[in-house]
Amino acid sequence: MSADCIFCKITKAEIPSKKIFEDNEVIVFHDIHPIAPVHFLIVPKLHIESLASAEPSHQALLGKMLLLAPKLAVEQGLKGFRTMINTGREGGQEVFHIHIHVFGGGANLPKT
Repeated sequence: MSADCIFCKITKAEIPSKKIFEDNEVIVFHDIHPIAPVHFLIVPKLHIESLASAEPSHQALLGKMLLLAPKLAVEQGLKGFRTMINTGREGGQEVFHIHIHVFGGGANLPKT
């Protein structure tokens, strides 16, 4: 845990979130600045700064996070969705605690 990390504070329930799933390894909550009708974040409780700093010991946790994406997307009513992991400041990362964005529900999603 990092004392000044907003996601660490959310995982410890020091900051409220609109939670949709939680277990002993991850918390999933709606993004406070959604870019689509459905937009949630999958966040590990273990503080890992970014995908670039992930280690082989994190493999099972990262796999779990990816496998949660389609399950929770369907539960949130999505028939299709997009995932995004921003890595590093130049990759658009704003909160330096790894997280997966899952979003969809609109025909106006930007094409890649």
